[in-house]
Order: sequence, then structure tokens, then C-alpha cells
Amino acid sequence: MDSNVCWSNEKKIERTIEALGKNNINGYHIQSRGELLEKIKELVSEGATVSCGGSATLTELGLLEHLRSGRYEFLDRAAKGITEEEKKEIHRKTFSADAFFTSTNALTEDGQLFNVDGGGNRVAAMLFGPDKVLVVCGVNKIVKNIEEAIERNKRVSAPINAKRLNRNTPCAKVGYCMDCSSNDRICNEYTVIKRQGDKTRMHVLILNENLGY
Repeated sequence: MDSNVCWSNEKKIERTIEALGKNNINGYHIQSRGELLEKIKELVSEGATVSCGGSATLTELGLLEHLRSGRYEFLDRAAKGITEEEKKEIHRKTFSADAFFTSTNALTEDGQLFNVDGGGNRVAAMLFGPDKVLVVCGVNKIVKNIEEAIERNKRVSAPINAKRLNRNTPCAKVGYCMDCSSNDRICNEYTVIKRQGDKTRMHVLILNENLGY
């Protein structure tokens, strides 16, 4: 990454972390993938029950392998051979987990998290249940405000994720949101997390990299 772009991104991350703090959300500027694992180990004790939402970012960073390493009791929604009924049960058990791992569709510079789900299990766990929520994201997810977050989802997150999930939606064909009524639509539940009542619950770990969608 160009050093000037890197500097600009770092300033953006600093502003966002400061705003998150004012909203009772813990923010961390993570300098490397090694540091990311160390911070996760610091925040989530060995033997803890953990779960995760579907996330290209977590996959890209190799965090699913870390969760499957045996260090934790992992409620693995993507385990080989898992049935739909077993996956549904894991989604329910997630509400009692010690920690929930996810990314975010967008993170605003004033410290709000914007997310859109197809089935709602991911955003539901972010909102309520697990004792801790760890949100891992790249600097590419940071936007100015909620309006930009909505536009980002229409232009980037929704079409690419629909394509990744092999959904039969207009956006997966044309590359941008058409506000469809398809049964395969992945944009059904829209949430904004503005603040946390419990300052120990939500932790946002930001890397100066482009990660996920």
C-alpha cells in the first residue's frame, strides 16, 4: 500500500476508534495479523464457547482455523456435513456463547455499525446474547456516515455477497442493488448499532487492509 494512502487510512482509523469509545464500544487499531490473534487471545479465554457469523473477512484472515484449533468450544455453523437443522440449533446456542465473531458491512467514522442480513442470525447475535462480540474489519469498511453505509451496501456488499452465495438475485447479475423482491434476496434485516450499554461487550478490531466485502 502506498505510504500516503496508509497514513490517510491510519488517521481514519484513529477518528473511528475515538468515536467508538464515545459510544461505549471498544476499538483497536491492529497492526498485523499476528497482533490480531494475540488481541483475540487476550479478549477471549481459552476454553470459552464461541461462535461466528458468515464472513468473508474472517475466512480471509484465517480466523475460522483459529476457532477450530481446539482452543475454544466452537459452535461451528460451517462444519463438514452439518445439516440445516443442526445449523439452526447452533444459531440458537450462539445466544449463550461467551464470544461471537463477525465482521460488519460498514463502520461509520462517528462510531456506528451498519449491517444487513438475509436471515438475521448474525445481526441478532450482535445485538443480544453473547457476552462479547468481536467485530473484525478492514479499513475499507469505514465510511463517513450511515448514508454512505447504505450506499456501500447497495454498491459493494450486497451484490458481491449475493454472487459469493450463488443467489439468484438481480444484483448478482448486474452488480448493483435493484431493491428486488426475490426469494433469494439477502438484504432483509437492516440494523444500526449506535451505542452499547455494557462497555465490556463489543470490541471492534480494525486492520489497515482491504478485507472482505
